[in-house]
Amino acid sequence: MFPETLETERLEFRKLTRETIDPLELYEYRNPDSGFDEVATHLTDEVHHTPEESRQYLLESAEQWDERTRANWAMYPAAEEPNAGEFAGVASLIPLWEKRTARLGVWLRKPFWGRGYSGERAAALIELAFEELDLEMVSAGYLAGNENSKRAIEKYVDRFDGEYDGILRNWVPIGDSVRDLHRYTITREQYRESRRFSDSK
Repeated sequence: MFPETLETERLEFRKLTRETIDPLELYEYRNPDSGFDEVATHLTDEVHHTPEESRQYLLESAEQWDERTRANWAMYPAAEEPNAGEFAGVASLIPLWEKRTARLGVWLRKPFWGRGYSGERAAALIELAFEELDLEMVSAGYLAGNENSKRAIEKYVDRFDGEYDGILRNWVPIGDSVRDLHRYTITREQYRESRRFSDSK
């Protein structure tokens, strides 16, 4: 159903499993002393307090893949990129089959911020959703206050002629609070029209 590997100009994607990344290595990037709390401020993902939490995260990811409810890929900068081959973060595609829609998700380790990887990852997964999974819409969103995600999302949504849908209030529960979500969507028709326009230049 989902491709186990993907490649873009600057990134390599591998199915997120214990064979891809060891739970102890993942724990190094997500434990309380790793700085992941700053990364997770605007995410639904949480800090891992024990290596067992990292192991369970990877097991759950594999189960979701097999159940076709979520695809997670580990991301690595390709050759010639700074930190080539180093684990950079996780890209997600969450198919909502009954709604003919895919939701996009991503988290990047801080050393990989500001490189445009989020947009490159989004373009690859949008193409996958429309051209391989035959879905009709892709959605992405950011939590209020996440200016980095706002800028990244607006760039690729504009590139593919998508639109801002608005604020979904009290939409995302995180810990003891519920956060507002700013939602954007791209339809398959908008995507294909933007590609035709781009190819005709």
